[in-house]
Amino acid sequence: MLKIGFDNEKYLTLQSERIKERIGQFGGKLYLEFGGKLFDDFHAARVLPGFQPDSKIRMLMQLKEEAEIVLVINAYDIEKNKVRGDLGITYEQDSLRLIDAFRGCGLFVGSVVLTRFAGQTSAIKFRQKLETLGIRVFQHYTIEGYPEDIQKVISDEGYGKNEYIQTERSLVVVTAPGPGSGKMAVCLSQLYHDNLMGIKAGYAKFETFPIWNLPLNHPVNLAYEAATADLNDVNMLDPFHLEAYGETTVNYNRDVEIFPVVRAMFEKIYGTSPYKSPTDMGVNMAGYCITDDNACRKASQNEIIRRYFTAECDKRKGNSADVTISKLKLLMTQAGIAPEDRAFAQAARDKKEETGQPAASLQLPDGRIVVGKTSKLLGASSALLLNALKALAGIDKEVDLISREVIEPVQDLKTKYLGNHNPRLHTNEVLIALSIAAAHDENAKCAFDHLPLLRGCEAHSTVILTEIDAGIFRKLGMNLTCDPEYQTKKLFHN
Repeated sequence: MLKIGFDNEKYLTLQSERIKERIGQFGGKLYLEFGGKLFDDFHAARVLPGFQPDSKIRMLMQLKEEAEIVLVINAYDIEKNKVRGDLGITYEQDSLRLIDAFRGCGLFVGSVVLTRFAGQTSAIKFRQKLETLGIRVFQHYTIEGYPEDIQKVISDEGYGKNEYIQTERSLVVVTAPGPGSGKMAVCLSQLYHDNLMGIKAGYAKFETFPIWNLPLNHPVNLAYEAATADLNDVNMLDPFHLEAYGETTVNYNRDVEIFPVVRAMFEKIYGTSPYKSPTDMGVNMAGYCITDDNACRKASQNEIIRRYFTAECDKRKGNSADVTISKLKLLMTQAGIAPEDRAFAQAARDKKEETGQPAASLQLPDGRIVVGKTSKLLGASSALLLNALKALAGIDKEVDLISREVIEPVQDLKTKYLGNHNPRLHTNEVLIALSIAAAHDENAKCAFDHLPLLRGCEAHSTVILTEIDAGIFRKLGMNLTCDPEYQTKKLFHN
């Protein structure tokens, strides 16, 4: 079974108390930057086994009467259709999903901010779409010399160019679909405008990673670098904290770089800064809730390797640069790991070598390795799911959970009427077929009832999967990697 290394209930208690304490530090208004993901923080759940993906939103619900959400999205991320790897949807789509999710929880979404706006066609279309839906949209711009040219940044030519976000409540939660959105700049821009209007306001930061009170090269922190390798984020010791307190803490380059601006901003507003370091700005209590360091180390090492495989596949698709892969290789070296440590993947490669067809493998929580091969009826991923369910349910591997009489009509539907050339069942199709078989077959029902046990399992494919199959693995909560190869040599893959 998956070894738990994080106390989620303790985390909820400590983190809620810490945030309330910080809110009380400033009178009137607080801009609270939420790093990472408020909903569905699957990265944190993977590297801190025991962390629940909805932990942050559960904390925020306690403050919903005084809070409003400002959602930030980088216009360049819209332009390049940047995708959330854990959900398989674009940042633009995720913004709409998040607004729905916040509203579904009874939270007030005040507005959306398009940062680094430069007239991008896709960003304009998105703005128009949001406004048609009745959502207020504000535009912030790239500031030349940011963040080094503090005098220009904190001026009418810097933050002064940005549109002022009209907020209504005392706690303004600034969040985004992903990293590199410009959340901090939005908060500081608001402080600048508030000061001009005589409004007292404060700023604090809720960033889960890197965890400030873990060592610099702890795998949990290295996994954060791996997650943001395309942004070239770098974990580093906080020099301001070391100078102020003589204590070693961990932060990351963008916060360290921007801290002089934050400090100068507070000094301009209040005459002095309440923060002596980037670490002071944060409220992260996750490091105090790790109960099994080895479990978190192992989970984080696995995450780094998975990120490497993802980057290699993205490169094969033309969506990743060599520099990203080089950084991930360096991170693996720092963590003392290698792609070969994903040892169960070799079982899939061996089966591919034996059959000459794509194969897939999976490691169950108890360590057993299951393999799926390509056949006339099923693709390798579909076969893998059925074989894994049989293993979990204790069903003999020779038993057919879905009869040929059920599969063949589905194949006819695909090839004769829906225009598909590949008759093999995808994972979504095989799960539907299994659910139908479960209505009258005890083995199928038993296997179907074991689906929840696939969550957290590690899987590997010898070819890049279609989005349909990859999406099913995600929805089942499985951690998938693929070798950077396509099944065919065609130019178009779908």
